[in-house]
Amino acid sequence: MIKLIILDRDGVINLDSDEYIKSENEWEAIPGSLDAIARLNRAGYRIVVATNQSGLARGKFDISALNAIHRKMHTHLSQYGGVIEAVFFCPHAPDENCSCRKPATGLFDEISRRLRVPLYKTTFVCDKLSDIEAAQTAKTEPVLVKTGYGQALLDSGKLPDNVKVFDDLASFADSILEAA
Repeated sequence: MIKLIILDRDGVINLDSDEYIKSENEWEAIPGSLDAIARLNRAGYRIVVATNQSGLARGKFDISALNAIHRKMHTHLSQYGGVIEAVFFCPHAPDENCSCRKPATGLFDEISRRLRVPLYKTTFVCDKLSDIEAAQTAKTEPVLVKTGYGQALLDSGKLPDNVKVFDDLASFADSILEAA
């Protein structure tokens, strides 16, 4: 059995902002998310991140700031004994029509290629409709969390059928670990 879980970053692992997470000082983990990743790791799950980061193209932050944000995320996660194996990100703005910005599947294709994992055996935990659309197109199982923009998507009535919903990453991890 392939034990790979793909996570969106903003709204799943850390608090999100309409103004973007522009610096390491603005990055704040959602309560329970880092422990959830560590618990999944201890159960043998590999964790990677697939995230749109259009703030780069918009000039909201630069690659050094993004690297500092990810360093903080990795450092805080390590305090729980957890590891994110890799962070895959799209640096493009929506109007650039790239192949990597979700809902396109480029990030997922790259994860599959680099990790040599068939996507249909993976799960993507996310909080936006574009994430769900990307996961469905890439043939990975989408899971919605109510954190970030997830509750708003749920309230909109636009959530596709057969998408599992959890309160947060911790409750998703609880479900996975109880079923194992």
